[in-house]
Amino acid sequence: MSMLGVLRGPRQVLFGAGQRHALGTVVASLGSRALVCTDARFGATPEYAHLVGLLEQAGVTVTAFTEVEPDVPVHQVVEAAALAADARPDVIVGMGGGSCLDLAKSVAVLLTHGGAPADYYGELRVPGPVLPVVALPTTAGTGSEVTPVAVLTDPERVSKVGISSPHLIPHTALCDPELTLGCPPALTASAGADALSHAIESFTAVRREVTTGLASERVFVGKNELTDVYALLGIRLIAGSLQRAWSEPDDVPAREAMMLGATAGGFALGTAGTAAAHAIQYPVGALTHTPHGIGVGLLLPYVMEFNRPTRITELAAVAVAMGAPATGSPEDLADEAIDRVAALLGAVGIPATLAELGLPEDRLRWTAEQAAGAERLVANNPRPLDVDALERIVRAAWSGDRSSLRDAPVAADLTPAGGVR
Repeated sequence: MSMLGVLRGPRQVLFGAGQRHALGTVVASLGSRALVCTDARFGATPEYAHLVGLLEQAGVTVTAFTEVEPDVPVHQVVEAAALAADARPDVIVGMGGGSCLDLAKSVAVLLTHGGAPADYYGELRVPGPVLPVVALPTTAGTGSEVTPVAVLTDPERVSKVGISSPHLIPHTALCDPELTLGCPPALTASAGADALSHAIESFTAVRREVTTGLASERVFVGKNELTDVYALLGIRLIAGSLQRAWSEPDDVPAREAMMLGATAGGFALGTAGTAAAHAIQYPVGALTHTPHGIGVGLLLPYVMEFNRPTRITELAAVAVAMGAPATGSPEDLADEAIDRVAALLGAVGIPATLAELGLPEDRLRWTAEQAAGAERLVANNPRPLDVDALERIVRAAWSGDRSSLRDAPVAADLTPAGGVR
């Protein structure tokens, strides 16, 4: 197969301690009126007040929406857009975790193109450029500061929904690891598990047939040469720093490595895309009301085990990126990669089974059926999936029996339409 490299990202990324102090200059270069989106916790901190002060000192008039909720209920996008309508912002600033950044991106769409959020659900439905977004993450997890997707919760749908378009990629990402110092261990673990899953699922995603139209026809094109570089960087950094950041919240080098790893994972997922772990987490999260990162982290070793027959080489590379000596056979290294991921996530308190997470045993088939509806994620998995295959993963993750997935035959193990494997 011919080599393919596709990579999308912000106009600029400013990474490093203290880079948040460039906020006023960056935003003022884009306009004189800003809508700032954050949550109540960060909005009550001295750091938030300082950042708003930087904007005002740069001559930027600030309108603030400071009530962003986790997983972004879709009504909040409408509320924030209504708040901003009279202010007519030139730029949207997202400060906080992934939900704050996703709200900022969604509001930019509505303020530019009108309508309702549901008008843009899915891929490539945003008709053109949107107001510039400046993203300032305060957690090291989603990578939303560099991605083309905003994930929302719609009460009319069981699972989360996404707006996916290259037009959603922020104009500028200001990634300052000092903003993550003191992040509580539980949030560090959840965000870190999410970031690790982004890197690994992107690196092991489907590799699509190379065509000249692939990058214009899909937001998420699958595994490719350029995203692989970022995925492996993210895996190496997160594997070497997550447990330290979790156990020592003020460990500066660990926080720096985690934020860079999360941003690298965002670059990888933003073009390659994620797969089965994310597809299954959506209904799991809806039933158990547990954080996204906890769910995808829990599911990741089981999905890796299921995909192992088609991704031996990639999983071996994952093991080496996590510190394993590159001396074993590819098969042994693939096993070690799965064991190392499970051990790392267990060490930071990620539950090992869906039963521990509270998923009822009588909803396992339902979970698989709902996961199958996440067509973009299912199609991006390297090993073909149907409802029965998804149920096999769900049941293994519920009981904690990874061995039941070892080379298990799946009826869907045929080359899908278009020759994709």
